[in-house]
This record gives sequence, C-alpha cells and structure tokens, in this order.
Amino acid sequence: MEQFLAFGIVGLSTAAIYAVIGSGLVLTYTTTGVFNFAHGAAGMISAFVYWQMTTGWGWPVPIAVVAVLLVFAPLFGLVFGKALAPTQGLGDAEKLVMTIALLSGLIVLARWVWDPNKSRSLPRFFADKSSIDLGVVTITWHQALTMGIAVVVAVALRILLFRTRTGAEMRATVDDRALVGLTGADPGRANRVAWILGIELAAVGGILIAPTVALDAAQLSLLIVSAYTAAIFGRLRNLPMTFAGAVVVGLMESYLTGYLPQNEYLPGLRLAAPALLLFLALLMFPHGRLRGRDRKLKPVPLPTINGSMAFAATIVVFGLFLATMLGEADLITYGAMFAWGVIALSYVPLLGFAGQISLCQLSLAGVGAVAYSHLGPDGQWWALLAAMAIAGVVGAVVAIPALRLSGVYMALATAAFAVVLDRWIFTLPSFELLGVRIALFDQGSVSLVGPDLFGWKLNTTAEITVFAAVCLAVAGLGIALLRRSRFGRRLIALRDSEAAYATLGGSLLAARVLVFALSAAIAGLGGALYGMQLQAVAPDQFNLVAGLPIFLIVTIAGLGAVGAGLFTGLVFAGPLNVIPVLWTGLQNLAQVLPSLGGIAFGGGVLREGAIGPMRKDWFPMLRDRIVGPALILVLLALWALRLLDTIDGWMFTAGAVVAAIAARLWHRARTRPEPGPAEVPVEWWGIKRPWNSKDGEVLDRAVATGS
Repeated sequence: MEQFLAFGIVGLSTAAIYAVIGSGLVLTYTTTGVFNFAHGAAGMISAFVYWQMTTGWGWPVPIAVVAVLLVFAPLFGLVFGKALAPTQGLGDAEKLVMTIALLSGLIVLARWVWDPNKSRSLPRFFADKSSIDLGVVTITWHQALTMGIAVVVAVALRILLFRTRTGAEMRATVDDRALVGLTGADPGRANRVAWILGIELAAVGGILIAPTVALDAAQLSLLIVSAYTAAIFGRLRNLPMTFAGAVVVGLMESYLTGYLPQNEYLPGLRLAAPALLLFLALLMFPHGRLRGRDRKLKPVPLPTINGSMAFAATIVVFGLFLATMLGEADLITYGAMFAWGVIALSYVPLLGFAGQISLCQLSLAGVGAVAYSHLGPDGQWWALLAAMAIAGVVGAVVAIPALRLSGVYMALATAAFAVVLDRWIFTLPSFELLGVRIALFDQGSVSLVGPDLFGWKLNTTAEITVFAAVCLAVAGLGIALLRRSRFGRRLIALRDSEAAYATLGGSLLAARVLVFALSAAIAGLGGALYGMQLQAVAPDQFNLVAGLPIFLIVTIAGLGAVGAGLFTGLVFAGPLNVIPVLWTGLQNLAQVLPSLGGIAFGGGVLREGAIGPMRKDWFPMLRDRIVGPALILVLLALWALRLLDTIDGWMFTAGAVVAAIAARLWHRARTRPEPGPAEVPVEWWGIKRPWNSKDGEVLDRAVATGS
C-alpha cells in the first residue's frame, strides 16, 4: 500500500506539471484559435535559459526564476503572438505550418546554442531540505511545490476568466471576435494576454519538469504529448477537465513505471503510453460534427499530360547526371534526394488534394524500409511492391479509426501514431504472430540492398540513384494522372467541404481510407529507396521530429503541386548538405532553414507556394522552340566535358546556373512586345483616334455580354 501511495504522489506531481502546461495550451487555443504545436518547445527553451542563468552563469535561483518568468517568458509570448497572428483565418494546414516551423526551429536553435553532446541537469527545488513526512508516505519539497503551483494556477485562471474584464474579453473573443470589436473591447489585447499567459505557463512547466528528466531539446519538447492528452480530455476548451486529464496521464505514467512487468516487449510501452492515450482520447471524445470549412482554398494545379511526361523525363535525366558525375560518398548523400522526394510526394494526394493532415508520413516510410529489408534480403523485386502494400495497409489502419477526425485533431492523431511507432513498435525485439516470426529493427538497424529486376541486380549506389529517380518520375506521373481522374476530382471536393461531399452521396470512409493507403504506400516506397541508398537505417531516422522538415518544405513548395516531391528532395539533400560543406560554421543555420521557410509561409511571404512562381517564370522559357533546345544542348555539352574530366563538378554546376540565367534573359528578349502607340480609353474613341467599324462591333459585344 505504501508503494502504491508513493507512486501516486509521484504521479500527482507529474500531473500537476502537465496540468500547468496543458492549461496554457487550452488558453491560447480557445482565445486565438491557433493550436500551438510549439507550446512544449517554448517550455523547453525556457528551461534551457533557466539552466544557463543558474548553472552556466551562476545566478541565484530566485533571480533566475524572476528573470525567466517575468521577463523572458512574457517577451517570448509576445513574439509568439506576433508571429502567429497572420495565421488566424487560414486553413488548418496553414495554421499548423507556422507552429510546426516554430517547434522544429526551436529544437534546432536549442541544439545550436547548447551542445547536445554535453549532458546537463538541473537540481530540484529545495533539494537540500528534508522530505515532508506524511506518515504513510513522504514527498519532496519539489513535489509539494509543483502541486501547490498547479492549484494556484487553477484558482488564478478561474479568477482571471470569470472575475475580470480581460477574462471576459478573452472568453467573448472565442465566441465572436467581430462582435467583441463592436462593443469597444480589444480582441488584439485579449490575444496578447492569452499568448503571454500561455507561454508563461509553458515556461513554468518546463522549469518544473526539467530537473526530473534529461535536459534534451527534443525530449523536453515532446513531453508536450502528455499535455496534449490532458488538453484533449478538456476538448481544448474546458480547463477543469484538462486538469482531470492531467491527473489521469500522470498517474498512468507513474503506475506503469512501478508495476509494468519486467518484459523485453514492454519498456517502450511506458514511453509511448501518453501518445497511445492521446490517440484513444481523440477517438473517444466528441469533437463536433461535420461542418463546412469557412476558409479560402487555393485551386489545385491541373498538370498537362505532355508537361507531366516531360517533367518525369527531366527527373530521370537529372538522376543520370548525378550518377555519372558524383563519387560513391557524394551519391550516398546527394542521391538520397530522390528517395526524400518520393516520401514528400506522398503528401500531395493526402494533404494537397484531399486536405487530410498527417504528421506520420516519415514513420510510414520507416514501415516500408523495414518491410523491404525483411521480405527482400537478396533484393527480390516483389519485396518492394509488398513493402508498399504493407505500408498502405498501415496507413489505412490509421485512417479507419480516425474517420471522424479532421484538422488539428487529425494532426494530433497522426503525431501520436508516429510517437507510438518511434518509442515502442520500432523498439520491439522479434516476436511471433499467428506462427509467423516478425522482426522490425531487431538489432537496432536493418540492412537493405538494391532490387534484382528480373536478373539485373542493382548493386552500386549509382544504379540505385538512377532507380530512385525513375521511381520518383513514375510516382509523380501517377499523381498527375490521379489529379486529372475522377477520383482526383472527388478528393478535391472532399477537401473543399466534407459535409457537402457526404451530402452528395460521397463515401467519406472509402475516400479517406483510399487516399491514406495510397499516400502511405508512396511513403513506404520512399522509405525503402532511402534505405537502399544508405544500405542500413535505424529507427531514429524515421521519428516524428525528423519528419517535420519534410512537412514544412512540401507546404512551402505548394500543396497539390506534383513538383513538390523533387523540390523537397532538392532542398533537403541539396542546400542542407551543401552549405555545411562550403561553410562549416553554418551547419546549424542550414538545419534551421526549413523552419525559417515555414515561418515565412505562415507570415504570408510564401503563401502561394514556391513552385507556382517558378513555373510561371521558367516554364515558358523551356517551351521556347529556340531557347529550350539551346539550353538542353549546352547542358549536354557540360555533361560531356564533366565525363571527360575536363571540368569538375563545381564548374559543371556553375556553368549550368549561368546557362539557365542566360537562357531566361534570352527568352525575355525574344518575347518582349514591340513598343506601340498608347492605348486610348474607350470614352475617347473617335476623338483621340479615328473611329472604325470594328469599334462598333466591340461595343455591341460588350453591351450584349454585360462586360
């Protein structure tokens, strides 16, 4: 009994921290309408700043606490509010991009400032004082302080929301922001207060929980999963239920630690339990009925058949360029762009066409890599198709229970699924299921070899690179044909309005399961190709945090654009690897580039996507019957010089860039319109220029059509 109570005390102290963090999350969401995925990262940064002040600089603890909570956290909250203000009124994916960019960027920033290879720890508050004896159990002063702060936060929030004018403004802003402005209140002020308080509570939780865990950027940021679960218990709006949910999560974690049997299959379950509980809570609690989405949606580009085939051929030729010009070591690094491109392409039908948000695509790629590794140890060609099928089945398994979820709830469910895979499923040793032995990352990693295509064994990295380029080209062409098909149009209708789609007789279950399965199969293909490129992969390469930059770059490229796959691969394997090679000191800056792009997207700078302007500026040049072939001939000549070792890779790259810019300028000069007389307004026809019979026809037609 004493042990049971002792674990209960530990669970309640942890629950108090989750309650504080979760209440801040609920406060910002209900007031601003923005679900802050970076909420845990804000607490993580605050914990690191507190460590820097106390341990790094030797400040007294009281001064450091005041500096963090009364200076740093409020300013940080204002920065969050300012950065996320443009996302209000946007679609679910656009809102998530900014907060996910902040989450990913803050993790990279923390690793940049505080070396992750150096261990750090924080002492518990009042660690030098003896524990408090309650007769049956004892509690530390840190635990007592934590639970006391949770009670104070609950009381203070209740008073703020229901006994002050600011609280009334905050609650009214949730109901009708426009109406609040008409009453003379200031919705902007309510938002600022909400962000300051929300980040303040995240900072409090980060400082309180940091002494009990490792001071690691990713681990501290993902502790927010437990706070997410508490917030879902409160349906993102009810603070008392959020505190109740925190108690459930805290006690569950504590009792699993104490009473979970010693079994090689179960240690990961304790780590994944909060994410598993989050997934179950999302399925159990109601989140509102189907409704239309009051947001402006950008049209999905309609690719042409000829353009799609030309683009596919370009990808294959680009793969040949790389395979013949780069050495083995460089191909392992840069040739992986095609595998990344396939994984990124899986977002296009799912998020771009159907509007279904998923944060577990890289985890599904890991499923494909594992399946291919075990089914095709000698590179059997059918193992690649089987890996895609297995990944597709897993994707469908995610979609079926999550049918009733959408928007932020779907994002949370897929993130929870990714964490369950990362922390538990991928760590399992081999086991038997229905007499079949199943092994995942049994030895911590798996080896993959190139496929055997009917007697043609792909052994070298160059051959695998070309094969990956062909796979990306074929997958991209398939997505383009899907966009032009009836099913593609139905997916876009699903994105526009789930309620209208269901009302008109469309099957939400069938559509969502099919598109999830399709995108998961594509991701599984990309994971297998990535494993072939590296020859061996580990589970850490497919975790949730590693997949966030892919989501960001795809969104920046343009949701629904088939070229988003190649664009993501080029960015992910290009500048992010080239910059550290050229300038070693900028390695961390290169890693934060996807986050900066996501912030620019959320702020409206790249709202239309990067591919659209590129297509508008460059494709007419490629279609020019003189300039296009001339550019191709120059590139082929540079390729021949590189194969003859007349020039090196850097000279080839520089020559290709110069040739492309020159071709664009040449095309502009060829298509520049000839200067002519200034156009005369219609009101001055017959006065400023002679009247003719065609003018009468133009006016008659304009009157008839009402234009």
